[in-house]
Amino acid sequence: MLVIDAINVTDAAGVAAAGDVVQVVREIQLPVLALVLLLGAVAKFADRSGQGRGPTALLPSRFQRRFELANGSLEAVLAVGLLTLAALPGDIARGATAVLFVLAALLLLRLRQRDPELGCGCFGGLSTTPVGWRAIVRALVFAAAAAATLGLESTGAVVLAAPTPTHLVAIGVEVALLALLSPELRELALRVVQGEPCELREVPLRRTLSRLHASDVWRANTALLDDPSAGPVDVWRHACWRFVRFAGTRDGRPVDVVFGVHVKGRRPPVRAAISDAETGETLATLGEVAARSALAAPGEREISQLPDSVIPVENPAKTASG
Repeated sequence: MLVIDAINVTDAAGVAAAGDVVQVVREIQLPVLALVLLLGAVAKFADRSGQGRGPTALLPSRFQRRFELANGSLEAVLAVGLLTLAALPGDIARGATAVLFVLAALLLLRLRQRDPELGCGCFGGLSTTPVGWRAIVRALVFAAAAAATLGLESTGAVVLAAPTPTHLVAIGVEVALLALLSPELRELALRVVQGEPCELREVPLRRTLSRLHASDVWRANTALLDDPSAGPVDVWRHACWRFVRFAGTRDGRPVDVVFGVHVKGRRPPVRAAISDAETGETLATLGEVAARSALAAPGEREISQLPDSVIPVENPAKTASG
């Protein structure tokens, strides 16, 4: 009997220990999920490059930024709920978090089918790696983690305030597993080593226009512009270039004069292109500048050569609408 009792006690202790480990694993999901949501929210608010659009690319362009900000706001609210709410309000926040990640996984699947080259946008401009199975599986793992926290009496803040060694070990193991599912870490490492890619660099429009106005290309083509002192009628960004379009006239016909300004460097390369405003036909080719009679006033030095000053560039929005 004593042997049987000892075995029963040992089994009960083992079951209790296993139960404690499961409880710890459930509890650590609260601060881990809160951290993930907060990082995602901050990244979405801070990123204005448009490179980390993710599922927002499925929406019309005028709604994309609004949806991104709304998504970031929801993530921030849920993160606070995971850290501070218990009982029924806490379960509502945890259930909503699980639903959010399930929807995210479904949207990423749709995005992968529609445009495999786009990043998931999970962490704004850091999530530019094309959507793969890792990002989708990660979203489902987060959904399962959120569902596992339903019914817990603790909150994320309580877990963070008094973690046991078991909590810390479990958090370390989970972070390592999540790192394997996160292509953003490689992107972040590349940026630390190589610097921020020019495609993601934020440059104020005022600085772009200032560098444009200081360039020879601008001075060579201002005679074509209807009102050089007015602002551009259109502005857009493509990779490392910002393009600005001005209305102008060339040989009596209305034209679009498009200047391209590289976003990198104190004296960045500046290019220009001239196209017919009605047909979109490119009137200037690479290396060609505006008509010399329009460039040089009487008595002024004629511009003999301005190599690589003009490139044929079309506004993607105009091309799509045409």
